[in-house]
Amino acid sequence: MQGFGQVGSTTAQFLTAAGALVVAVSDSRGGVHNGAGLDIDALSALKDEGGAFEDYGAAETLTNDDLLELDVDLLVPCALEAQITATNAARVRARVIAEGANAAVDPEGDAVLADRGVLIVPDILANAGGVVVSYFEWVHDLSPFFWRPGRSTRGCAR
Repeated sequence: MQGFGQVGSTTAQFLTAAGALVVAVSDSRGGVHNGAGLDIDALSALKDEGGAFEDYGAAETLTNDDLLELDVDLLVPCALEAQITATNAARVRARVIAEGANAAVDPEGDAVLADRGVLIVPDILANAGGVVVSYFEWVHDLSPFFWRPGRSTRGCAR
């Protein structure tokens, strides 16, 4: 999990809840790796308290570049665009990449990965839910209708 903001941390929590083993996470300052898995709740609490991943004692530290090159089944780059390029794509060993960030894999990197048979779930599919929800929030803010949690649009107040 490259990037541990709103998208990355939530994705890590969902993957863990689904039974996946999250072995590495990073943010803009670096990351941690433990092949036996990470305690995502503990890492989230650490970040919420203003701590750094290097303060997490149950894993080795690594750089964002190192994280991209780990031998993993699934890589989820959730940080910035163009994290995987023609320069580093040959060293990426993940079998599946799900773009949590917009355009995390640039076109040249995509071509290198496609030649190797790496499955890429593009950002338009992997993170489209956030875009849809942002649109709903925008519409909500512009309209005289106010949605209440747990109620259908038929229950909107005017």
